[in-house]
Amino acid sequence: MPKTSANRYFTSTAVFLNEVLKLSVSIWVAYLERRKVDGLKAPVAKSISHLCGDVFRSDNWKLAIPACLYTLQNSLQYVAVSNLDAATFQVTYQLKILTTALFSVLMLHRNLTAKKWASLVMLTVGIAIVQLPAATKPVPDDPDMNRAIGLVAVVIACTISGLAGVYFEKVLKGSNTTLWVRNVQLSFYSLFPAFFIGVVAKDGKEILERGFFDGYNNVVWSAIGCQAFGGIVVALCVNYADNIAKNFATSISILLSFVASIYCFDFEVTVGFMIGASIVLFATWLYSAPEGLIPRWKQEYVPLEQTDSEADHDGKNHEGEETVGKSSIDELKRSD
Repeated sequence: MPKTSANRYFTSTAVFLNEVLKLSVSIWVAYLERRKVDGLKAPVAKSISHLCGDVFRSDNWKLAIPACLYTLQNSLQYVAVSNLDAATFQVTYQLKILTTALFSVLMLHRNLTAKKWASLVMLTVGIAIVQLPAATKPVPDDPDMNRAIGLVAVVIACTISGLAGVYFEKVLKGSNTTLWVRNVQLSFYSLFPAFFIGVVAKDGKEILERGFFDGYNNVVWSAIGCQAFGGIVVALCVNYADNIAKNFATSISILLSFVASIYCFDFEVTVGFMIGASIVLFATWLYSAPEGLIPRWKQEYVPLEQTDSEADHDGKNHEGEETVGKSSIDELKRSD
């Protein structure tokens, strides 16, 4: 990282700016959509008024729920990480894949076959193996660390992650409100916990001393931009696919991140990584494979002489239908 300050940037300010950037992009796209509906010759003030009406409609409060849930989830992640070693946290946090599937069944009445459940379990195991540290040093007993509290926190965080994601999908697909208006609503309500809980309560004192943008550089701004863009892409994925597909995409992105780390950070490829990556890729293929797919080598072999074009010796084909035998055809030709 290029040194622009003696201190690191505040993560709370980056999270807040991420929401501001998502809100700005969503407002702009929602405004362009509104202009298409109103007509390009309509007054700008009229389109802005209609957009405000769309955003602050009677059901806009519904997006405050996932916004608060995501904030609570992030807070619980900090609690879990503070009370668990890295390996335990990385493995247990992958339970969010299964909680997302469970809430999809309960709230969206989605039907998941045994094959799909098996692929989801494999995905959870595979991505947990991938994220396991290559070598874990024994963690000394820390009186401030409570393993029970950490495990409870990570389980609740996984549950909230699945609930918030599926709830957002249900709201998104359960009304005629456009995706970009919903994005505006979600980003708007996310500003309040990001600012008051993160910026003010968590780092407020230090921010007043060092400044809001202390420690910022091109890398930090690029990360904020990527996070904002990623958040918008997630909403698109949920809208046009579902949360389960989003989890598969996220898992594949983790593999790509590890591959990039080989060139950027001299990451050493381990046997565990290769096994975990193989499981993830196979689980992704298994989930998307058509139901009732029969491997080619298990298909029944039918000899050429027993196909529909030829009759068997009893004057019937392999489906039991009566046919005209070759001898009968020869006799007809001779009679002509």
